[in-house]
Amino acid sequence: MKQHNEDGSTINGNPECMQNSSYVPAANESRRAFFKTTGATILAAPAILTTRKSVAQVVEPVLPPSPPTTPWKEELPEIIEPLQQTDLCDGPLPPQGEANTAAGECGRAKHQRWDEFFGSAVLQSGQADTYELRVEAITDHVFHPDYPPQLVWNYVGRTESDNEHPNPTIVARYGHPVIVRLYNEIEKNHQHVGFGTPEISMHLHNLHTPSESDGFPGDYFSTTKSGPTLGAPGTFKDHFYPNVYAGYDEFPKNLNNPVGGDKREALGTLWYHDHTLDFTAPNASRGIAAFYLIYDEIDSGNEHDTNPKALRLPSHPYDYPLVFQDKRFGGVGTANERIHIFDQFSPEGILGDKITVNGKIEPVLKVARRKYRLRLLNAGPSRFYQFHLVNGSNVQQRFTYIANDGNLLPRSLINRTNVRLGVAERGDIIVDFSQYPQGTVLYLVNRLVQDDTRGPKKVQAPGTRILKFIVDREPAEPDVSRPIDSQVQIPLRSIRRPTASEIAAAPVRRWVFARRNGMWAINDQFVNVNSSRANMAKGSSEIWELDNPSGGWSHPVHIHFEEGIILNKFVDGIQVPIPVHERGRKDVYVLGPNTRLRVFLRFRDFPGKYVMHCHNMIHEDHAMMVRWDIVD
Repeated sequence: MKQHNEDGSTINGNPECMQNSSYVPAANESRRAFFKTTGATILAAPAILTTRKSVAQVVEPVLPPSPPTTPWKEELPEIIEPLQQTDLCDGPLPPQGEANTAAGECGRAKHQRWDEFFGSAVLQSGQADTYELRVEAITDHVFHPDYPPQLVWNYVGRTESDNEHPNPTIVARYGHPVIVRLYNEIEKNHQHVGFGTPEISMHLHNLHTPSESDGFPGDYFSTTKSGPTLGAPGTFKDHFYPNVYAGYDEFPKNLNNPVGGDKREALGTLWYHDHTLDFTAPNASRGIAAFYLIYDEIDSGNEHDTNPKALRLPSHPYDYPLVFQDKRFGGVGTANERIHIFDQFSPEGILGDKITVNGKIEPVLKVARRKYRLRLLNAGPSRFYQFHLVNGSNVQQRFTYIANDGNLLPRSLINRTNVRLGVAERGDIIVDFSQYPQGTVLYLVNRLVQDDTRGPKKVQAPGTRILKFIVDREPAEPDVSRPIDSQVQIPLRSIRRPTASEIAAAPVRRWVFARRNGMWAINDQFVNVNSSRANMAKGSSEIWELDNPSGGWSHPVHIHFEEGIILNKFVDGIQVPIPVHERGRKDVYVLGPNTRLRVFLRFRDFPGKYVMHCHNMIHEDHAMMVRWDIVD
């Protein structure tokens, strides 16, 4: 007999009926009320009430293209400096397990397993790497010299040169816990105008992190407001990242496993971004997104590493993160046609036609004649990419593909010519610039055509040039990173695939991603962060069927907390091969039109509330998200 959850998802079978339950607005009422007070940079558009539940639907305005820009007028820094540690223990507010609400911390839940990691209620100096970040409103950011300085929101912290830096990269290591203290200072010296909301919730995508530090959408806070799943407002929040491998209970610490957990579950390229309920798209579009890189003995971050297990991949400063965001400038009713705009009313949102790279439009990156590890991140909100590396004559160049999402692949993919990224997907590639003479110019281009926020259409050459590389110098020291053989795939990290018996024993749970009443739904329901729609016992495994029955849009589905293995892929009901770059572990699963995936997941170590959602942030904000819980 099939077992049904209250939302219509099933265990050990397909749903025979789905409850047509209505949207529960209580959790989101105050959030959506914010729309009434936002300023001029939200586009005006006529609202139409649909039938039955009277969900507001906005007619998408026809927008002119962003004003033109002259390419290659600004340079990206040659070195990305990591965030500098701040000794939070050497002060009046040392981190602690319980929320320090008396000192201004928001009302989060107690950090899980705190005493197990630290042995006392209050953190002692040296027990963790500690960092301080502030989300600030910056009023003079320059996306491009042809556009005026304008408002962005960024994470701000001090880098190793002791300079304040927007959206700094955090560098971490397995076995070294991290505490990040996040202050919300958006309104400190700024009267909020335009799109977005001044409350924040920071999600570290997709570290194996206790739920109270996951950046749950309902855990947003400011000095005056707190989300429906948070206890109280506050000026700051401490996030606890244990930096252990998933499977910590199954593979406990010992002399041969000093970190704890399954070493095959190591991650590498992560990112942190805002995840505020109903406002992820506008807040992230404001610029609240950055990298979190984590290393271990295999991916050690040191090309000089003498450990025979180390891959010796290109390392700092030749390990270079690149974040891409689609943005739109100008539009109907704006006083200045070069101002960044966003429509947070419409379930269709706005597709950006200008692509920023690390916050800049059409920048230049000067590189040395040696190998680089380029970490490519699609930070949304809506555009998909297929990146190609070409020379000035648009001839494709080849590179090695080593990681998809946060995970090293089982083996390197050699002689690749493109990387396709849905929203929130990452791709790590190694480009050997030593094969080019000084003065060579190369371009990263996007050849994926997309006309609206619903998804991409086709691949078309020559594509749009996004980033210019100039090979301008010899390296300061010899390149000792691992040689890249264009004929031989290199083993990278082994993978734990489920056994046939595990697959046979795993319950099956089906999730359908579809349109409803002009908004976006999962199993015909909109998000309610106060209620879990699926409960998994800690230590259990399941197969999740992710189904997009529509031919009209694509959904990059993100499952928080746990990586999964794609077992099968079906398009139009026919099983098709899983793309080779998706055969490792994943945390974003792109559901193209009429696509269904079967994904094997384990639920381990840290109980609590998590979410699954479409990472097209427009769809997410317009209710295509579901809460699920791990229970003891």
